[in-house]
Amino acid sequence: MVMAEEVGSMEVEAQRRRERLKAMRGSQQSTQPPTEPGEDGQMEDQPAEPTLPKPKFRSYIPKTEELKESVIPKPVPLDVESMVKDKLGDATGDALPEDVELTNLAPRKPDWDLKRDVAKSLERLEKRTQRAVAELIRERLEEQKKKGDLVEQVKWGALAQEESAAAPVADEW
Repeated sequence: MVMAEEVGSMEVEAQRRRERLKAMRGSQQSTQPPTEPGEDGQMEDQPAEPTLPKPKFRSYIPKTEELKESVIPKPVPLDVESMVKDKLGDATGDALPEDVELTNLAPRKPDWDLKRDVAKSLERLEKRTQRAVAELIRERLEEQKKKGDLVEQVKWGALAQEESAAAPVADEW
């Protein structure tokens, strides 16, 4: 059922195309001037005598009067200065806005939208990172303090041993 409808619509479209082509051909034939009728009263496609194209002279200056008729007049240059002044006069009314932002003029990087979407989560992560770094610094300072106490104890212990070892030696002399 569907195929029959498609075929029917295709035939209708083909008929419309044919009608448009006929109309276009008719309009083209009506714009062409008819040629002289022949002996039997019908129009002939080709004239009896072939006509040669007339020469057109752009830079050549002919000497005979017959050929001077075929000279093409020199083109007059356009007044560009007045046209430019008119355009500039029109453009002065449309001045650029005073507050043009550089961000609107400069092209954006291809991943700018991804960075924009991730910015909030990056802010949260940055805060957490700062807290973690501060915590690590505190832990290291505490460890150094403990090690510093240990080093002092070792120093005091070494001094005590030296004093005890040095005291009998001093008596022996």
